[in-house]
Amino acid sequence: MAHSLTRGVSRLALAAVLGLCALPAFAADRVTTPLAEGWTFFQGDPEGAETAAFDDSGWAKVSVPHDWAISGPFDIKARAGGAGGFLPTGIGWYRKALDVKPPAPGRRVYVELDGVMERSGVWINGHHLGHRPSGYVALRYDITDFIKADGPNVLAVRADTEHAPSSRWYAGSGVYGKVRLIESAAQHVEQGGAFVSVTKIAEGKAVADIAVDIVNDANAAAKAGLEVVLRDPSGKEVARGAVPAVAIDPARTETLKLSLDIASPKRWDLEAPNLYRAEIRVVGEGGAGLDAETVPFGVREAAFKADSGFWLNGRNIKLKGVALHMDGGAVGAAVPMDVWRQRLAALKAQGVNAIRTAHNPPSPDFLDLCDQMGFVVMDELFDQWNVSKTPGDYHLFFSDWHKRDARDMVRRDRNHPSIVIWSAGNEIHDTAYPVQAKAALTSLLNVMHATDPTRPVTMGLFRPNVTGDYRNGFADMLDVVGQNYRENELIAAHKQNPARIIVGAENSKTRTSWVAVRDYPAYAGMFLWTGIDYLGEADRSGWPNIDNPAGIVDRTGALKIIGMQRASWWSEKPVLHVVRNALPAAPPPSSDGAGPAPALPTMVAVATPAPKVAVFDDWTPEDLSPHEETIEVYSNCASVDVSLNGRWLGAKALPADASPRQWAVTFAPGEVKAACRDPGVKLEDTLRTAGKPARIELTAETDKVGKGFDDLAFVRAQVVDAKGVVVPSASDAITFQVSGAGAFVAADNAAPTDHTAFASPTRKAWQGKAVALVRGAGEGASLTITASAPGLTAGKVSLKAVQ
Repeated sequence: MAHSLTRGVSRLALAAVLGLCALPAFAADRVTTPLAEGWTFFQGDPEGAETAAFDDSGWAKVSVPHDWAISGPFDIKARAGGAGGFLPTGIGWYRKALDVKPPAPGRRVYVELDGVMERSGVWINGHHLGHRPSGYVALRYDITDFIKADGPNVLAVRADTEHAPSSRWYAGSGVYGKVRLIESAAQHVEQGGAFVSVTKIAEGKAVADIAVDIVNDANAAAKAGLEVVLRDPSGKEVARGAVPAVAIDPARTETLKLSLDIASPKRWDLEAPNLYRAEIRVVGEGGAGLDAETVPFGVREAAFKADSGFWLNGRNIKLKGVALHMDGGAVGAAVPMDVWRQRLAALKAQGVNAIRTAHNPPSPDFLDLCDQMGFVVMDELFDQWNVSKTPGDYHLFFSDWHKRDARDMVRRDRNHPSIVIWSAGNEIHDTAYPVQAKAALTSLLNVMHATDPTRPVTMGLFRPNVTGDYRNGFADMLDVVGQNYRENELIAAHKQNPARIIVGAENSKTRTSWVAVRDYPAYAGMFLWTGIDYLGEADRSGWPNIDNPAGIVDRTGALKIIGMQRASWWSEKPVLHVVRNALPAAPPPSSDGAGPAPALPTMVAVATPAPKVAVFDDWTPEDLSPHEETIEVYSNCASVDVSLNGRWLGAKALPADASPRQWAVTFAPGEVKAACRDPGVKLEDTLRTAGKPARIELTAETDKVGKGFDDLAFVRAQVVDAKGVVVPSASDAITFQVSGAGAFVAADNAAPTDHTAFASPTRKAWQGKAVALVRGAGEGASLTITASAPGLTAGKVSLKAVQ
């Protein structure tokens, strides 16, 4: 849908970011009611669950968004196997009694659902409103004609993941997105029908082109026009315009357009993500209000060029991107925005400036955050076309649904200034059959270009030289040629045809991959696989692994060592990290993303020995006697020096290929210190040898937390010795308790083989660490979190509880 500030908690949060004190005065033209509380849920498929009279008194009481599968248990026999993180799948039903009456004449009532995983069916009072196979499409159904005046009015939703695996990663189960009721006039903005594009930007002026699809859901013709107000990031009105009312026949849609000038525009950019908003009002004859939407948008110039890659607002920028799956770790697929906010902040701190949504459109709230925090986005639509990757995946529905799904996905997301490019697919196996692949791509391009003519389309080509994509013309059908891995192949394809615009759609984290992209001007940038460890796709490593640990940030949002190295290559600020490398000559792992998933029924791979861990963020090896060790430093400083227990080991300059700097030493317990020696830069990092576990050190990443679904605080526990040094071998079972105006939500430790339920307040430390997610709840002004473990001094921290 387009972005109404009346949509719910996340939109109200966006209003605060934009400096609004209240909703627009015309918001009453559309009345939006969030449907978060008061749902019942049953895991199973009982007959008659769609009817109003069905007895659901024995069902569980839940709120939505809700992902029932994240509760587990982890099971080696789970149908989705490692692909789904060994978590359960199946059919689940949701029911909610609606506090709604038949609207006044000329008004309509709609239910909207941001995400149901998957093969959803929706009913009102036993009437089937519709179904949708994809779990990533926003749904809207008209319930007006089925509302009973005498009640009860019962909304029922069936979510079906029984045909798993339908993806190669964990996708959750249930109503994982937000739900709302919308009441408006019968003449209203069609779902996703408000489009604001700014393509004419000159010095001192920009032109906003506004196109609004107005649908008439009445039984008779009616007139409707537009009134539009544009406001700058401070809320000040900067332009106003109107379109006279036109006649719209019943069940027809008319597109009304106007253009408005913006003087001295404040551009949306990576470090200054300025957001404007268009307040759009649909009016009838005499100016009577019919409907209203507020659409955030940005003024920015984004372009991909064949000779020089990506440009933003006149600056040539290398895309330093990561791919992200949709799960939020311990919270599953129903992800509060504070989880994404924490994760995106962690990525931005490492120099990441771009996100690829792999391999599906994310929640609209996630894109709001990218708008607000200054990331550019590659919004990806599909992981399969006509050829399958897993037996129950979208290939079963592509031919029937891809046009409608692609149109709806693009219409929902196209106002986000963060999105600079669309991806029509990832590693699509249809390319082995060029005639079929070209037909499918043509169909998608026609839909995507018609729905959004302002952005280019790419896709992640998979081994294109094997399937002949560069020879048979398939690659050149794309506006931007995207290839996964094999960076030198893409460079060769560009040299073969310099008119090609190229981008790395998915890339490994090796230094050679980055240097290839860094040093070739035409290469627009890269998207690492992956930004954050994610649940599922553990079928290659096998049970007991439940996740894919490929991120530069772990499941808890904490920076990993490989992320430290990436920051030294990507950050625009001085970076310095010192680590211990036990195998300094070991080559880094490489991958081109290949490897088939195991077949049904178990989807369980035989576990292969994990590669030996070589690099540690500590100075506490198992062997504390003298032996060879290597101090390794990740830094973008021109000169770095290192000392061991106060003994200076020398300074080293930054290598041309940005490789780590190393010092071979004989181990001695104590302290390693690295320092940046660049003029004007004061930066040090230290490693210390840990003693025996003594206490739990508890820290919160914020001093306050709200009480809504999107509000969560990260409280991190570390097992430390008497001097406060983290004990990396500590695996104590930590129990989190929340008292006062708060509630425990989940705990995690990022361990890839820990099968403890995330909802359990007791979690073993992994590498000396664990984290609790807490939320404000109940009455009171503060909450206190305590972390305890047998034999250790407990840790405690307090937060303010805010509305």
